[in-house]
This record gives sequence, structure tokens and C-alpha cells, in this order.
Amino acid sequence: MEKQLIISVGREFGSGGHVIAEALAKHYSLPLYDYNLLHEIAAHKNVDGNELLKYDEVPRNIFLHRNVKGHSNSPAVQIAEMQFDYLRKMAESGASFVVVGRCAEEILKGNPNLISIFVLGDPEVKIQRIMELHNITKEAAAQMIRYKDRKRKTYHNFYCSVKWGDSRNYDICINSSRLGLEETAHELIDYINKRIAMM
Repeated sequence: MEKQLIISVGREFGSGGHVIAEALAKHYSLPLYDYNLLHEIAAHKNVDGNELLKYDEVPRNIFLHRNVKGHSNSPAVQIAEMQFDYLRKMAESGASFVVVGRCAEEILKGNPNLISIFVLGDPEVKIQRIMELHNITKEAAAQMIRYKDRKRKTYHNFYCSVKWGDSRNYDICINSSRLGLEETAHELIDYINKRIAMM
């Protein structure tokens, strides 16, 4: 791809946002960064990526978090900042990629080649999807969705000035329950192609 293209995908749990991000990455032949971003960072810093994964998109513990001379003692905060710095450096280098979560829509907001997306879904559709994916009951699926979304919201809102899921923070918000995952990806590709033409 001649022009730089960065696609950030925020998502509600169960909305299929990650599947849609994979489809976009495949369509544009771009690398996809999600939790695997920590393995990239670990390789550069010569540390165990699995150790970093424990703190991926984890809200900081307010009881254990302290700032000393501008530096946090929280592993969750340190790892989040490492990811943000890595994304900024890749964007500044001119690299194109798709990134899932990690506050990318705000971290990279100044980049003119960023297209930010938020994928949401109807509660009953998300519950059904999680039931099938994890082979769990309706009640367990609903509880998992509440837990995961609360965790993502807390993580996001700690680092970002605009609240998680607030439409003003994204170029486009789309309900994947309306068209299904495949057609939602097609609609987003159409939107992205029009944006690329305007870059």
C-alpha cells in the first residue's frame, strides 16, 4: 500500500469486533496488532512476552498504583505505556497496520491516516455469540460480557480524555448485529476506501 493506513478498532465484547478487524487486516494485507503487540515489544526488550500478557488491557489497581517522579510503579500502567509508545513509533515511521483496542483511536488521533472504528452490538445477539463461542449458559454469557466491557471501559477511561464507546471519539460507529459480521466488514471496507481516496 502506497499511502499509510492505520485502522483502529474499538469493540464491545461479543460484538465480533475482533473478527471484523481480522477481515479488514486481511483485505488490506496489513499486520493486525492485538495482544500479540506485547510479543513484539517483548522481543525488542528481550523479556518474556507471556509475563507481559498478564497485564494486557488491564485497569490499574488504584490501591497499589503510585507515581514517583512522574513514573508509575504499576505493571499494568507501565505495559500500557509501552504499547502506546510502540504504536506511536510505528505510526511515526509511516507503517500501516490494524490495531484492536489499546486506546489507539486517541493515542494516534493526530495522525491524518488514522481511521477509527467502534463496533457495538445488540445485547441478545452478543449473548448468543458468546454462548456459542464459549459453550456457556445465557446467564454466564451475560455476566462475561458485563465483566469484559467494564474492564475495557475502566482501562480506556483511565488513559483517554473521551469515554469508551463515545461516538465523538471515532470516525464511525457500527452495530454489527444489523448486518452480521461479514456484511459489516464489507460496509467498513467501502467507508475506508472512500477515506483512502480522500487522503
